[in-house]
Amino acid sequence: MDQPRTRRPARPREEVYAAARTAIAEHGLARLTMAGLGRELGMSAGHLLYYFGSKDQLLLETLRWSEAQLGEERGRELSRRELPVAARLERYLELYLPEGPGDPRWLLWIEVWSRSPESPDLRRGQLDIETPWQDDLTTLLDEGRSTGTLAFTGPAPTRATHLRALLDGLAVPLTIGLPGTTRATALTHATSAAQALLGAAPGR
Repeated sequence: MDQPRTRRPARPREEVYAAARTAIAEHGLARLTMAGLGRELGMSAGHLLYYFGSKDQLLLETLRWSEAQLGEERGRELSRRELPVAARLERYLELYLPEGPGDPRWLLWIEVWSRSPESPDLRRGQLDIETPWQDDLTTLLDEGRSTGTLAFTGPAPTRATHLRALLDGLAVPLTIGLPGTTRATALTHATSAAQALLGAAPGR
């Protein structure tokens, strides 16, 4: 009598996300196949499609996982009320910007942005993932203005949107490795932008 085949246990989702983030960063989503990713994980392409449905959904969920990890660190840093608002704002800038060219987290963002015009699901997911960054910065700006550390005018959410747009503009050239761009330079520009928009320089 044939022995029943032992089913291989499913990989933890975190392992799938980590492998997908690495593969997308190295090859781009267009060259990623479910079969190829499955081979790396010892899973079938059908199993991956069962859980994620499509490559776009895999991309979105991988980005959500990646941002959730960083979100925990951001929450810890911004909740350190023993530090002045300016120091926490500086930490926010550091966490937001890429670590350098080829930053896997930012490559995921670029992939999502490039595909979201054709996908309402990606647009909705993108907004969900971006919202905590916006909310945390808005809360910090409100605190800074209430304590006199920051001296901007207008609604805090508007100022947060302006600053994040500038950060995105600094992040993309750094991520793709545009000649002459460095993380140190990006942080310097981000600090100057924060000073101009908010009336105070981070770290002072």
